Amino acid sequence: MTPPPDAEFRASGDLPASFVLTPARGEGGRTVFASPHSGAWCPEDMGPVAGLSAASLRSAEDVGVDRLTAAGPAHGVPLIAGLVSRAYVDLNRGPDELDPLLIEDCPAGEATTTAKVGAGFGVIPRRAGDGTILYDRRLSLAEAGARLARVHIPYHSTLSDLMHQTRERHGTALLVDWHSMPSRAAPVGRSGRGVDVILGDRHGAACRGAVTRRVRALFEAQGWRVGLNTPYAGGYSTQIWGRPDEGFQAIQVELNRALYLDERTLEPSPDHGRFARALDRVIAGLAAERWPR
Repeated sequence: MTPPPDAEFRASGDLPASFVLTPARGEGGRTVFASPHSGAWCPEDMGPVAGLSAASLRSAEDVGVDRLTAAGPAHGVPLIAGLVSRAYVDLNRGPDELDPLLIEDCPAGEATTTAKVGAGFGVIPRRAGDGTILYDRRLSLAEAGARLARVHIPYHSTLSDLMHQTRERHGTALLVDWHSMPSRAAPVGRSGRGVDVILGDRHGAACRGAVTRRVRALFEAQGWRVGLNTPYAGGYSTQIWGRPDEGFQAIQVELNRALYLDERTLEPSPDHGRFARALDRVIAGLAAERWPR
């Protein structure tokens, strides 16, 4: 992503920048954008297994989602985007979702026994998105803690600031957490074709029903097929910010990569420009909404 001149890179420890924050232009509305999985940078201390391919390292990356959502700030929506690879730290997992098979002396707890952690996809993943093992060693608990302190904590602290500032101004704040899914993961609809967009509102718990319906309508107005909660109901960010009774709402958006990306080369497809223009119309609609409290 080529950031606008007012974008602010946030360094943490020895990392030159772990994420980029592009503030809203103008007064700003009730919406905050986040793209936690668009980063590709792997710090030198990662130490993955020898011979691991770049394709495997990037297999869980939301390639280009930061660029697709970059129109948000111009419409009054701040955008926070991760710059560090999901293979190093997953920003959409809880900091306590530690994998005892990867991390030595991992403290026992409910979060360490979730299905995602068991499959190798904890906050510090043991496997790449394509299932490839990332390490031929175990990480110390101190090493894991250092990663979280440098990458996970600063990102979520800044996101928290954005959400609280937005609620203070408007009485409510909606987080739109942007992601992408491989086309093979898209559920097949009655037409026999995979859905284009999946919205996750944690089965109605993360935002008001009227919010989900309006967001769905904005995507469907572009002619896209929209699914709800299956198989992506919303991750960590949607969970912690989906508190409508407190003035915080959240919805996760999964975009089918086949709409804009060559999934083999990870380069923009011939349809990228058309898709981006349609998504800009959705973004303008999201920015203009006065979400119900």
